[in-house]
Amino acid sequence: MQDVELTRELIGRKDFVDFPQLVLTEIKTKIDTGAYTSSINCHYVAEEIINGEAVLVCIFLDPQHPKYTGKEFRFTKYKKKRIKSSNGISENRFLIRTEIKLFNKLYLIDLSLADRRLMKYDVLIGRKFLNKKFLVDTSVSNLSHKLVKKTKVNTEK
Repeated sequence: MQDVELTRELIGRKDFVDFPQLVLTEIKTKIDTGAYTSSINCHYVAEEIINGEAVLVCIFLDPQHPKYTGKEFRFTKYKKKRIKSSNGISENRFLIRTEIKLFNKLYLIDLSLADRRLMKYDVLIGRKFLNKKFLVDTSVSNLSHKLVKKTKVNTEK
């Protein structure tokens, strides 16, 4: 094992994460080393021209989701990228950069905006984000969530 791997955080096959800038907390997430990019479930995504400027407008999660707020978010910094999904079909998707909170630390993450309402997990974290930050142990789950809960209990005492 290389020394650099010793500084990486251990993460399990699934967890709960927060997206502070998107006002989303404890979102069910799958850690997927088979996926290159990370994605998040979006109920509504559209590119609009507002005051002569291209703006990405989106609403996260799905109306049936318990954490759904219906809040509309607008991004002026975003990308379009062709992404191959797990079924092998390529599609054009929008990507945003935001913060994700894992293990009580904030990281920047690029998320593709996808319709994941039929999927078990609202967020998929791919290897582009995981690379050089985390080691994945598929035999465990919710390591970040357990640490956060433990930290909250200890600070409330």
